[in-house]
Amino acid sequence: MKTTQEILIEARKAKAVLCTLDAEAKNNALLAMADALIENQEEILSENKKDLEAAKDTISEVMLDRLALSEERINGMAEGIRQVAQLPDPVGEVLQTVVPPSGILVEKTAVPMGVVAIIYESRPNVTSDAAALALKSGNVCVLRGGKEAFRSADAIVRAMRMGLARVGLPETLINLVQDTTRESANELMNAVGYVDLLIPRGGAGLIKACTENAKVPCIQTGTGICHIYIDKKVDYEKALNIVENAKTSRPSVCNACEVLLIHSAIYDQMLPLIKERLCGIREAMGLKPVELRLDERALEIIEGTPAGENDFDTEFLDYVLAVKIVDSVEEAIEHISLHSTGHSEAIITESRANAKLFCMSVDSAAVYVNASTRFTDGGEFGLGCEMGISTQKLHARGPMGLKELTTYKYIIKGTGQIR
Repeated sequence: MKTTQEILIEARKAKAVLCTLDAEAKNNALLAMADALIENQEEILSENKKDLEAAKDTISEVMLDRLALSEERINGMAEGIRQVAQLPDPVGEVLQTVVPPSGILVEKTAVPMGVVAIIYESRPNVTSDAAALALKSGNVCVLRGGKEAFRSADAIVRAMRMGLARVGLPETLINLVQDTTRESANELMNAVGYVDLLIPRGGAGLIKACTENAKVPCIQTGTGICHIYIDKKVDYEKALNIVENAKTSRPSVCNACEVLLIHSAIYDQMLPLIKERLCGIREAMGLKPVELRLDERALEIIEGTPAGENDFDTEFLDYVLAVKIVDSVEEAIEHISLHSTGHSEAIITESRANAKLFCMSVDSAAVYVNASTRFTDGGEFGLGCEMGISTQKLHARGPMGLKELTTYKYIIKGTGQIR
């Protein structure tokens, strides 16, 4: 088993190979990686089954779903890689051209970051998404998955490396850290001179540890306390459909709704409908109902769990929804500004003025009008797959695709000028 330091040394050496590849060579490698995933599907599913069995009594059902692979999901992973191959290559793009009085040609040009390290938890599909985006953007990737998904990630990486070998490229363009203890995460955070960018994907604890302790450049991603505000002028059926999708379609992901704000002018009508849609109908269909954690005014209208002190500051990642009544769009905006993690927020309204105010005032990476927060995703935004959802403002914000994995340098061309 290679140490993390040995893997980092190999990754740094591999930069020299990758930075010289043109778009065609990278695309051929990606297509070979996608084919290899399908060809090795049986082994990947077998290893994933071992992960699921080991994690069965240690993580929740929704997190088990996050960990689980199927033929359909592996096909989706392969298709995601193929979609990345079809996207324009960002490397070498001239972002700006300036010709100053000296006559030199100054070209601001997109270039790879170099070595990108990704620390993530129990989502095996991140392994292929991250590898594909890193390779297409000219970066070597160092992947450090969680222990719950290690067997799955290892099988996926082995398959993708087969694809690289098939087109004559070194397997060290894609690397998986073998150590899943905190020590390896700390090594990546402190790998100055080896890691050019660190991206954590996971829960609040992981992201906080990386942003507070990393000595290498780090992008804050992921934690999603996402809000939906139902305005007083609203289409009820539209609102119910959006809230149901945002909360229940896949509650374990960061773009799922965690907090619902309802205008006091309609809360007595809307709350019973919300409870019926998220609880009654789901129970009747044999599905897990949503636990509603209600503020004092909401509890006057329907039964539910009284909201606790931290419920409006919690990413539940489960069938739990905090509900608060507000008296205006301004109060909804104020609540979001105090409690949001800057990921995704939505307003459901038929008022153009309130929609505009919400979009102008809410300071999150993605702001929706009459649509589910579940669309905050690289694929849905036309980026292929994604490296993560950045909730910071510098360099990258929102779904991180190919361009967000590049930096730039100035290339200056002259004809003998001196200063």
